[in-house]
Amino acid sequence: MKQKIYQVDAFAGQVFSGNPAAVCPLNQWLPDDLMQKIAMENNLAETAFYVKQGDQYQIRWFTPAVEVDLCGHATLAAAYVLFHHENHNADIIHFYSPRSGALPVTRNGAFLTLNFPADTPEPAALSDEITACFDIKPRSAFKGKTDYLLVFDKEEDIKKITPAFDAIAKLKARGVIITAKGDQVDFVSRFFAPQSGIPEDPVTGSAHTTLTPYWAKQLGKIELTAMQLSPRKGYVQCRYLNDRVEISGQGKLYLTGEIYLE
Repeated sequence: MKQKIYQVDAFAGQVFSGNPAAVCPLNQWLPDDLMQKIAMENNLAETAFYVKQGDQYQIRWFTPAVEVDLCGHATLAAAYVLFHHENHNADIIHFYSPRSGALPVTRNGAFLTLNFPADTPEPAALSDEITACFDIKPRSAFKGKTDYLLVFDKEEDIKKITPAFDAIAKLKARGVIITAKGDQVDFVSRFFAPQSGIPEDPVTGSAHTTLTPYWAKQLGKIELTAMQLSPRKGYVQCRYLNDRVEISGQGKLYLTGEIYLE
């Protein structure tokens, strides 16, 4: 059996930037353990699988280690595949996740806009377990549905910080977002999730569901520009809609291929 696979650089204006995600269009769901093995073999931050059901597409995401509740860059990659390579003709795609609900994606020229549930973080204590995760102490800490959000004084802190992956992996969370006010954009961030099989994620769409409510309130604006300062870098446009967040970016196709399954 052959399975079609695409790899797309998400939140990227050119290949070899942004966050690479694999996308597997399915006619019906594969066994969970097989999808996990495919994701492990791909060894990318996420592999997205989708199945068309009526007028919507059910979507799921796997890291090399686990299935996750929400993934922004792999959803953008799946939308890119549908718009450009899998004959989806309308300018909106209705994705649905059993774990995260309705996740529509709209096309506006080269940009794709994800509409995701907002995740408003709550204040958290700056515990010894948290401060041990980095060589610079954060100014404040928050906790969202799945991640810690640590706020630092300046962009330079985010650039030069050194993570302690063993300490991060011990936190009871999907991962840790670190952020500061940006010099050229509204805010910058990085994301670390060794406990989910991702030491550092290049660009994390789902993290911006937490970052956007925080920075919208801090800066008093609903439209924000953002950059994730991983070595590959990613550029994100965000819009705060109270209970929802719009996250926009571009995608670039890297490869198409076939997986051979017995």
